[in-house]
Amino acid sequence: MFFAVLVFQSVSAQKTGTALPLKVILSSIEQQNKIVFNYLDEQVAAFTLEPPKPTFSLMQKLHYLKLKTGLNFTFITGQSISISKPEKEKLPVPVRDSLPELLSEVTIEGYLTTGISKRTDGTFRVSPKKYGILPGLTTPDILQTMQQIPGIMSVDETISNINIRGGTHDQNLFTWNGVRMFQTGHFFGLISAFNPLPAQEVSISKNGSSAFLGESVSGVVAISTKTDSIERSNSAFETDMLSAAFYSKIKTSKKSSFMFSGRRSYTDIFATPTYTAYSDRIFQNTIITDLNGNENTTYKSKKTFYFYDFTSQFQQKIGTKNELAFDIIGVYNFLDIFQSNDLETASRDSDLRQHNFGANINWKTNWDENNSTNVNVYNSYYKLDATNEAIEDDQKLNQRNSIKDIGLRIENHHIINDYVSFNNGYQYNETSITDYEKINNPLFVRRSRDILRTHALILETILQTADRKTYIKAGLRSNYIEDFNLFIFEPRLLLNHALSDQVTFEISGEMKSQTVSQVIDLQQDFLGIEKRRWTLANNDDKPIQKSGQIAAGYTFKSKTWLVTLDNFYKKVSGIMSRSQSFQNQLEYLKLNGSYSVLGTELLVQKKFGNFHTWLCYSFSQNKYNFVSYYLPDFASNFDVSQTFSLAAAYDRKNFKIALGSKWHTGRPVTTPKSETLLQNGTQIDYNDPNNENLGDYFQVNFSTSYQWRLYKNSTLRASFAILNLFDKKNIINRYYRINQTDDAIETVNTFSLKRTPNLSVKITF
Repeated sequence: MFFAVLVFQSVSAQKTGTALPLKVILSSIEQQNKIVFNYLDEQVAAFTLEPPKPTFSLMQKLHYLKLKTGLNFTFITGQSISISKPEKEKLPVPVRDSLPELLSEVTIEGYLTTGISKRTDGTFRVSPKKYGILPGLTTPDILQTMQQIPGIMSVDETISNINIRGGTHDQNLFTWNGVRMFQTGHFFGLISAFNPLPAQEVSISKNGSSAFLGESVSGVVAISTKTDSIERSNSAFETDMLSAAFYSKIKTSKKSSFMFSGRRSYTDIFATPTYTAYSDRIFQNTIITDLNGNENTTYKSKKTFYFYDFTSQFQQKIGTKNELAFDIIGVYNFLDIFQSNDLETASRDSDLRQHNFGANINWKTNWDENNSTNVNVYNSYYKLDATNEAIEDDQKLNQRNSIKDIGLRIENHHIINDYVSFNNGYQYNETSITDYEKINNPLFVRRSRDILRTHALILETILQTADRKTYIKAGLRSNYIEDFNLFIFEPRLLLNHALSDQVTFEISGEMKSQTVSQVIDLQQDFLGIEKRRWTLANNDDKPIQKSGQIAAGYTFKSKTWLVTLDNFYKKVSGIMSRSQSFQNQLEYLKLNGSYSVLGTELLVQKKFGNFHTWLCYSFSQNKYNFVSYYLPDFASNFDVSQTFSLAAAYDRKNFKIALGSKWHTGRPVTTPKSETLLQNGTQIDYNDPNNENLGDYFQVNFSTSYQWRLYKNSTLRASFAILNLFDKKNIINRYYRINQTDDAIETVNTFSLKRTPNLSVKITF
């Protein structure tokens, strides 16, 4: 096992012992480092403290001052740093020297809304606690919020099918405090499985991701609930028309805290208009609403559905240089369906259970002012379990798909000077997947288990020029798959250069791979609801997926204008046709191939005081290549060539309101060539794959909220939102099947979410 820790000699302790006004300290730093601080006198007048050590680098001085005062230090240009004061209740408790880190400079603050920013390292950061407002959302649902960013969308409105630059959902890496998550949605994909109350920060990467992040050929979403300092105790409670949630963080000592949160739906107790709309959307064309096409019998159906999630975290600072954290997360969905015929002479009871549990131990230490180590050990377990009973006969089908992922990650961070940092590390993963099926009549049992062990060495360097105009992050991830005796090398690169105070240029590229993916064996699997199952690559008929991506773009930013333009090319090889959700002539074929995406993303944002508006536009071409198929090149199932969104929001003091619209071209669909069936009436004669497109999608969404301060540290917020304000009936999927009654071809449409209101109330204290 590789474990490299570079330790430099510690800088001597500061001996001045003299407290000075913060304004004097800032003036001294300005002269020493040739920079300028921008601040209001009243923001710094109250602080008197010992100055940082003279041997500290600029970044370490800023980090020290942030910890001592709770003020935010943000680079505006290479030589100008803005000082701002956060909300009073969020000021951290002053602590002694903490773990060193290069401050991540903010390129864009208020991206779309408050609480969303873009950093110099190319990542988007979402801070739910600073969240402003977005159309259609009452709470900062993390995975719904990220779909507002150009290049990120869902072709079927679910957050369990998020497409980042044309990729599939399973090609994205989702982590929670370092734990890989395989289940990301409640209600089988309509709302996020991550409670937004405890979330501190969400990092989203479309390209040029850190070399420490592997096992994804598309995007990365990293959710963190950790804080750099031990905050005061605080709690929150929130309820909407689907569920109730709570969060509490208790400061158990000056150096420790305990956090726990929970959320549970009350959909099994009573049905709200929100639940009815969600239920109608997600259970279309499943075993609940369509019993295998049998048109001659009428069935009574009763379903019971609920979900819950919970998290827990304990943080303990040990001395002045070490910190230990324990994390636990659980996500659970349950569905029970009782069905009978009219005479109640036959009945069945089917159910579906889906859960993901994870645990994590994290230790980080500060060896000296320039070197730190972070060690993370985690375990994630996912299981999808279904029982399907048939009314017509005495047949019972049990299906189970489970995945267990054990991981160890070691990160070493070294600050060489103000302009150079070097990171290295090691990662080990052992991933096992088990599939189980049992039919009682006739008796059939199948069980399989696959396992892969992967090692990775990571090198990463970050360079910044003295004038702060150029930022370069270059990394290399070297993977070794033990079971295949195979090496895979993944270079990463990101360059950000300020052409002027208002214009920056960015170029990024990466090569990545992944061994875990989702496939569909049969559309009826797992009650036809969550029909995807996880599977491991075997380096044969289930190849390792590999991707390469390059992107370049410009950003223009002034006080009131923001314009971003990005162009990208992405290619992913090693995909399986079973992972692409085909419902045509390719549904039962086992093909391996690739897809490539060429696209452009545009954002234009304008502020008018408390009012701001934005426009997003994306254009892309997403094509498959299956070399063994008679027509190797055709449009991807996720090829949405054009997307457009327009929104406006007003935010003044405690009142917020937003209205926005989304439009995109329809996804590809394969139509029958004729009404004549093939193979003695058992097969549809199709045109070439994805020969047509569905009609355009259009939706208008609305949100508003108001917040009251109850007393010093307590607030009450009420929010109201409507999805699909004009109740537009969009077709988001279409396939064809043979009607069992008259042996005719039947068109099956899946419709979008109808008009859906939601109301939430949140109390913080």
